[in-house]
Amino acid sequence: MSKLPTKLHCPCGTGRGIDVCCGRFLDGGEHPDTPEALMRSRYTAHVLRRALYLFGTWHPRTRPATIPIDEATEWLGLTVLGAALDDEDHGTVEFIARHRTDGRTHALHERSRFVKRHATWVYVDGDVF
Repeated sequence: MSKLPTKLHCPCGTGRGIDVCCGRFLDGGEHPDTPEALMRSRYTAHVLRRALYLFGTWHPRTRPATIPIDEATEWLGLTVLGAALDDEDHGTVEFIARHRTDGRTHALHERSRFVKRHATWVYVDGDVF
């Protein structure tokens, strides 16, 4: 896996460089320390088509056998509506992820659930609105 360019802005919308934002997670050096950071890094993984990262950050109890990446999907932006810790091992993030597929623009509005597994945050599932 190649390292990400340091001057590239992170797709997750923080305005920071990808190397100090989600890139440090996608390149395997660090783990997100909050559910929101994990969710942002997973959005960035979708943008960069990093299926292995998505697979590895999904709880094994709920993840599919494979993570298909739709090459025709263009990710347009992420808005985090809220993030909360229910306790030290459970959290939620509500977001809207916009994308274009086959010339049509769509918005995925989800409240995602995350848990700490072996001291690392993982995505469990979510409710789509």
